[in-house]
Parts: sequence; structure tokens; C-alpha cells
Amino acid sequence: MVTPTGLVVLTDRRSAAGPLETVVRQAVRGGAAWVVLRERDLPYGERAALAERLRMILPPGRLIVAGPDPLGGSAVHLSGSDPVPAGVALVGRSWHGTENLSGVDYVTVSPVYPTASKPGYGPALGATGAAELRAPVPWLALGGIESAEQAAACVAAGAAGVAVMGAVMRSSDPERTARDLAEAALAGSRGSSADGEGGNWGGGAALAGSWGLSADGEGGDWGGGAALAGSRGSGVR
Repeated sequence: MVTPTGLVVLTDRRSAAGPLETVVRQAVRGGAAWVVLRERDLPYGERAALAERLRMILPPGRLIVAGPDPLGGSAVHLSGSDPVPAGVALVGRSWHGTENLSGVDYVTVSPVYPTASKPGYGPALGATGAAELRAPVPWLALGGIESAEQAAACVAAGAAGVAVMGAVMRSSDPERTARDLAEAALAGSRGSSADGEGGNWGGGAALAGSWGLSADGEGGDWGGGAALAGSRGSGVR
């Protein structure tokens, strides 16, 4: 089972600096390895149609849908109380150290840093504090990750990757922001692998080609640019 690693981008059409699909396309070009579709306030049909369009931008299986309904896909990210759906290949959950992880492949741990998207949410754990929760499955650091230094610190502490919303959605250059964060996560992973620290779920991420766009701007060509990939063992919002 391949679980999310590297840079995972969460959608927020309300804060996006441009049309959501354009921002996601640019982020994927820059190195976003996975995307989590939020937008849970949309009518079902609109959200399902959006999910299909986003899947055209990503490699197969790399769109994760927030909530128990995968909207025709194969991956979901659950809240702490959502039931685990049957027949879904990849299941993530938001985890704060107490939620049941039966049937869950990976978790997000948050908030790692103070976050502008949820003022007052916390207290912030910090990268070391998040690692000290000792998630029994691969974990993604979530919350307030705005800089390359923060991304590298989280992965060096043992995170399989970083889940980012505001820094990418609000960026005037989502491709560059995604590239900076993805490359920093890779650097953090290499550092963790070298010193043997952190429980880094598989020895570090591999830089494995782009899941971006071809030169002509069409989707579905994941062959030029940079992105993080690799499995962390068996398994965002």
C-alpha cells in the first residue's frame, strides 16, 4: 500500500488566489504529490464533478476525498469521528493521539504550528511534539506549515510528509511555493534517513520525476519537473 508522502496539498477554493483547478494544477507541477479535496459545503453533484476534474490533473489514485464518500475514487480522509467506509483502498484520519485507528492507513497530526486558517486552534505541537505522539501508522504534519524550514523539520522529525493548505492556496505563485516545500520535505527526509532518527516509514522519500504538466500545458503527463513519491508502508483533510 502506497501512503501519502512528500507535499500533500489540501484544497480551499475560498482562499485560493486563483481558480481552484488552476492552483492545484500549478501545485502539482511544482511537486505536490497528493491532493486532498475538501470543499464539503458544495452540493454533492458539484463536488463529485470537481473530484473528477482534479483526478485528470493527478496520477491515478492520488486524489484523496475528505469524508467517508470517495466520490467514485479510492481514497478518503476522515475526521476523528467519521466511520471507516467499506471497500476503500486508502483511508486516512485526522488524529490527535486518541482516535481509533482501526482500518486506517495513515493519519494527519495537527496543529504542528500556529495556523492562520484556524486562528486559536491548538496549542501548536511543534515538529518534535508531533513526533512524540508516536502515531502507529505513517503520519503527515498538518497546520501552519508556511516555510521550507518548517517542512524540512517535520519530515526530519519522522513525518512521512507535510499537508499544506493556506501556504499553497493563497500563494501568488503556487508552483514555486509547492516546489520549495516539496524539495524541503525531501531534504528533511534525507537527513532523517542519514542519522537514523524519526521512524520515517520506509527510509525516506524518493525524488521520482514530475506529476506536473507537459510543456503544452495538458494534464496527465507526469514526466517533467519534480515531485516527491515513494511508499511509507501500508496507507488528509
